[in-house]
Amino acid sequence: MVEDARFEDAGDQPLRLKALDAEDLSVLAALVQDAVFPASEIRWDRKARRFALLLNRFRWEDAERAKARKRDFERVQSVLVIEDVMAVKSQGVDPSDKDMVYALLSLAFQPGEDGTGRLELTLAGDGAIAVDVEALEVVLKDVTRPYVAPSRKAPAHDV
Repeated sequence: MVEDARFEDAGDQPLRLKALDAEDLSVLAALVQDAVFPASEIRWDRKARRFALLLNRFRWEDAERAKARKRDFERVQSVLVIEDVMAVKSQGVDPSDKDMVYALLSLAFQPGEDGTGRLELTLAGDGAIAVDVEALEVVLKDVTRPYVAPSRKAPAHDV
C-alpha cells in the first residue's frame, strides 16, 4: 500500500521569501514576530538604498510540530532586507549601544502615493524603526541551521 506524502515528511528547508505587496508582507510579519537582534546587527547602506537586520527569528512555522513532538522550540538566524530605502528614522534605538538587544513585535506597511510607503518595525519597550521606501520589496532569508531556543519556550504576550 502506498501512502501520500505528508508535509511533516519533508526535510526542513531554510526560508527565502519576498514580499512585494501588503498581503505578502503579512506572511513575513508573522514569521519575524518576536525575533531578537542586537543593535550591532542593524545596517543601512544609503548608497545601495538597502536596510537590513540580522535576526534571531523564532521558528513559528515549526512551533506546532515542536509542541506535538514534545521537543524544544527553535530559533534560526535570518536576514531581513528592505530594498529601495529613501530614509530611516528611529525612536528608542541607540545605535551606539552595540550590546543592546531589541525584540521585534510587529512589521507593518503604511502605503503612500505612487507605490511609496513606510515600513514600521515596532520594538518591545516603545522602540520603533520607520523605513521610507520607494516601493515595497522585503526579503526574509534564513542564513543558519535552526538551533534550540535559549529559553526552550515559545514567546508569549500579555493580552
